[in-house]
Amino acid sequence: MTTPDVQGLEQLERAVLDDTASLATALRRCLMLAGYAHHGELRAWALKELEGYAAADELPLYRKVPAALEVEMDLNLPGQIVQGITRRISSNQLPQHARDRGIGETAPIRQGVRELEALIAISDSMVRLSPPGSAEYALNMTRQQHDLGNEFTVITSLHWAVAKPSVEGVLDHVRTRLTQFVAEVRAAMPPGQQNPDANQIDSAAQQALNITGGHGSTFNIVAPNAKADRGGSASAYVNEPAPATPQPWWHRRWVIWTAIAAVAAIATVVATK
Repeated sequence: MTTPDVQGLEQLERAVLDDTASLATALRRCLMLAGYAHHGELRAWALKELEGYAAADELPLYRKVPAALEVEMDLNLPGQIVQGITRRISSNQLPQHARDRGIGETAPIRQGVRELEALIAISDSMVRLSPPGSAEYALNMTRQQHDLGNEFTVITSLHWAVAKPSVEGVLDHVRTRLTQFVAEVRAAMPPGQQNPDANQIDSAAQQALNITGGHGSTFNIVAPNAKADRGGSASAYVNEPAPATPQPWWHRRWVIWTAIAAVAAIATVVATK
């Protein structure tokens, strides 16, 4: 008994190899190819990459990228408000309940590829993403400052600062996997065969994407091993025990000197007029 041929490989190959085309186009081609092949898991993977991963979804390792933690703060000084002061912090300096939720110096990239392409297009050297609950953490850090006597300090936001090449590396990883998938399908096809069959699609998905169980079986997507793109690391620290809470980076002495510097700058401007 022969397996019916699967249409669409040639269109997928063209879309994958065209670096000027959106990766979303290639993934839609892959989605259609998986549909023709009745390969449920390949469809699921392509759809998640297109639409994004939900909060309950386990992320592939290549979608966990190194990121710096930053806060923005305002100083409400007498007669003057200094806004938008940005400072980098360590994950050890987050509130305890933020660390308990696994927020650290690794950012989960859950957005779909089209949204990631748009973020790259409008960003300079960094892409800034807000962790879940960031407004709550900013409020708690502001209260901590007020408890320390720094009533003029307001923490306005907490975010991840992700290097733009790290986000580009996520997209490049997906495109490379798709290219490898096409190559594996081509390698499985004997000379003269025009279109692949479902078995060849299933074998290629296992080889290139570590996806098993085609033909409508239960989803069992296994994320490929992460590789460090552009010198980055794909390690996540969410399972490490929370260290002892250090002295806050915005302790009283730092804030006082910042306030003095701001007041001095204002005085200099007034004196030169």
